[in-house]
Amino acid sequence: MSPTLRSSIERALARFETISEKRRSLLDDVAAYVSAHHEAGQEARLTFICTHNSRRSQMGQLWGAAAAAHFGIEDVRTYSGGTEVTAFNPRAVEAMRRAGFVLEPLDGSQDDNPHYRVTFADEQPPLECFSKVYDDPFNPADDFAALMTCGEADEACPVVLGAKARIALRYVDPKT
Repeated sequence: MSPTLRSSIERALARFETISEKRRSLLDDVAAYVSAHHEAGQEARLTFICTHNSRRSQMGQLWGAAAAAHFGIEDVRTYSGGTEVTAFNPRAVEAMRRAGFVLEPLDGSQDDNPHYRVTFADEQPPLECFSKVYDDPFNPADDFAALMTCGEADEACPVVLGAKARIALRYVDPKT
């Protein structure tokens, strides 16, 4: 893990006590899902979902993968999707780079929806990030936790087919 990313994680951990009890309860639900899969010897798959799969869900996917690696939690796989397809927002891409992730455009990807190869730790496989709907074949079709990162997607998707768990883990839109 790069020193910049390690530092970003340490800064976030230093603010742990500022997380509200309500938010901690939601995070405990995610932890319980991961723990149950770990104890059963199964991979825990987390799909972060927002409307456009351009900011919150992409960032959630990357931070989720980095957190699992930081804490040495194996067999956690993170994904992202939306209810619509747009593109990974360039400002979100730059924010993730500043945090210490390495995002490189993949050759041959579409200009209107570029694909990025994302690395964050030598011992972790790279992730491919691009905007897609949550049920895109790139994402798991069943046995995953749907982490709803925005209110619009949470309300627009009353049912997330294939999800074993659904957690409304909303974040304020980074554009605000």
